[in-house]
Amino acid sequence: MTETDTNKPAKGICSSCGLCSNTEWPVRESLRSCVFMNGWLGERERLLFGRKRDPEDPVEMRFGISRRRFTAQLRSPLPDAQWSGIITHIARRALKRGMVQGVLTLHRENGNHFFSRPVLAGNDEEIYAARGNKPVLSPVLRSLQTAFRQKLRSVLVIGAACHLHVLRDFQERYPYLRDMDIHTIGIPCVDNVQRSRFHWILERMSQSPGTARHMEFMQDFRIHIRHDDGSIEKIPYFSLPDELSNPEIFPDACMSCFDYLNGLSDITIGYLAAKLLPDQNRQWIIVRTEKGEKLLDLIEDDLEIFPEFGRWECEAFIRSTADRIIESMKGRQTPYSPERRIPFWVGRMMSALLNVIGPKGVGFAHYSVDFHLIRHYYYVKYRHPDKLGVLVPDHVRTILGEYGLPL
Repeated sequence: MTETDTNKPAKGICSSCGLCSNTEWPVRESLRSCVFMNGWLGERERLLFGRKRDPEDPVEMRFGISRRRFTAQLRSPLPDAQWSGIITHIARRALKRGMVQGVLTLHRENGNHFFSRPVLAGNDEEIYAARGNKPVLSPVLRSLQTAFRQKLRSVLVIGAACHLHVLRDFQERYPYLRDMDIHTIGIPCVDNVQRSRFHWILERMSQSPGTARHMEFMQDFRIHIRHDDGSIEKIPYFSLPDELSNPEIFPDACMSCFDYLNGLSDITIGYLAAKLLPDQNRQWIIVRTEKGEKLLDLIEDDLEIFPEFGRWECEAFIRSTADRIIESMKGRQTPYSPERRIPFWVGRMMSALLNVIGPKGVGFAHYSVDFHLIRHYYYVKYRHPDKLGVLVPDHVRTILGEYGLPL
């Protein structure tokens, strides 16, 4: 790689993290911290934890380095939260207790429920307004400029893996944020979309896209779309239109991500390994650092806590889909059809069956991580082969080796 190459991210790969839109420091410095130039995890993980992931530990290779993991929900759920509101509750409590002076998060754009705008929240109301997901690329780090200008000494950053990789590298590399005490809450994330494609996708998923308010790919192999009347529309993965299986509908950045579970966060909060129950909204919590412990301490007395559950083993499930995943990353000569891949009623039967016999809990998380690592490795291999050696952390090749997949 030439010196010129090291000063810019891979052509066409950008997660719109927002750092290089700041004007308090040179753009070239922001670009030097780009994860798509430096690669995922690796040395950055070693600097945070004092070591890299253990290649002999299959759980750590998937879930990252952690102090403890469990599932939980708030005893008193927050109204209109996507789950029970754990992330929002931590952020509000951190601000109230003086642990941080501001929270870098996302509000919704006026008139568009799923689109986001970055904010530096400085009071309880502003944090509460951030609840719920926004499944599009979002420039969370743009608000660092506001925090810097206000000379804040401590902030909480809520972001995806791409945000936190860039943030940690930039804070370590340059002086601007070095004296700022930064806490981080990581959100598991791989399938955000470009804003220009979001409504096109939603219209092909939902029978009522205009009333949709929350959307998530869930553990029962269905997409759950919550509408403004509280009803939940459930669409089997298998019955989506064929054109939604085109990897090109997702940004290069998301298809080149190798940190689904946000391994550089202080605490990761998602849902993958949580038990899916009709009357509860459990989440999966991974505490990674001492700061993560302190964030959890703020609200732990307000949580109902449950142990992880499920069988780890899901190798046969992955093997049954690996060849299809790899083939789909090569590109397709024939157009993708707008018709459903299989009839809706058949998809519902398949989802119901897999919900009984398929992986659950930690097994579902295991499956989901491996699925995305395989998908993204071969996406990069076929679409950005020059970046394969840069982007892919060592443990990914070890996991591929477990399945006997070609590198």
